[in-house]
Amino acid sequence: MEAIKTENLTKYYGKSRGVLELNLSVEQGEVFGFIGPNGAGKSTTIRTLLGLVSPTKGSAQIFGMDTVKNKEAVLQKVGYLPSEAIFYPGMKVKDILKLSADLRKKNCAAESKSLCGRLQLDRNRKVDELSFGNRKKVAIICALQHRPELLILDEPTGGLDPLMQREFFEIIRERSSQGTTVFLSSHILSEVQHNCSRAAIIREGRIIACDSVDTLAKTNAKRVSLRGTVDLTDLTGIRDQVTVDGITSFLFGGDINQLLRQLSDGNILDIHISEPDLEEIFLHYYEKDGDRV
Repeated sequence: MEAIKTENLTKYYGKSRGVLELNLSVEQGEVFGFIGPNGAGKSTTIRTLLGLVSPTKGSAQIFGMDTVKNKEAVLQKVGYLPSEAIFYPGMKVKDILKLSADLRKKNCAAESKSLCGRLQLDRNRKVDELSFGNRKKVAIICALQHRPELLILDEPTGGLDPLMQREFFEIIRERSSQGTTVFLSSHILSEVQHNCSRAAIIREGRIIACDSVDTLAKTNAKRVSLRGTVDLTDLTGIRDQVTVDGITSFLFGGDINQLLRQLSDGNILDIHISEPDLEEIFLHYYEKDGDRV
């Protein structure tokens, strides 16, 4: 069964574009990535899947249930982690977690305690006293503690330090192995590459690519910035090369071994190789209408 299915899903806010004719299919038990820059339509898609907003046209289904007609039944099967969570002031962490469980009429005490231990969250602290990262942990546990069939995660690692990010994704992998479906929305490409089997890329409200992560990863370039002197004339795969204040920067989509051999022949004082941001990837691999270059 498909955990998520949308057909020509479209949402306008007045005359402003939300999403346009989205056709998505996420299989039950899949870890699916949803990638795009801010303003691309990720949050609108999620709000529509949750029934928080109604589509202008088209439809969305969760486990075969229409998200508008069967909103309450849909929400019973979903754990939702918003990108920014706001809690009632003055409450302790343990009280917020209990309130969340009580609203679902479930006893989540044991699971809540386990998750707090793994994420190193003090249950007796007041939420007002917590850092942004620790408030994110509270939101994570609220989404996970009732063991939903579908997890919808919107920018889940914002505010978490690297150790907690690793532990978070270990928990997600465990849930996935137990049959939970995960819909991971992120603008961080590496998160999706390392944790998802398939992904869709959204830009300006439209899906411009949807495939296995391995296939999408083959189109990845690297952003190279270096200081020093080197002849790059014969190196294939270079794009958008600029030199400012003695630092040469370019996108490289060729053979990384060829790049390293070329660099070794130069006089390199400093070098930084990183993932380009998603906007660079879109510009590098997709034309304006979303077709591959």
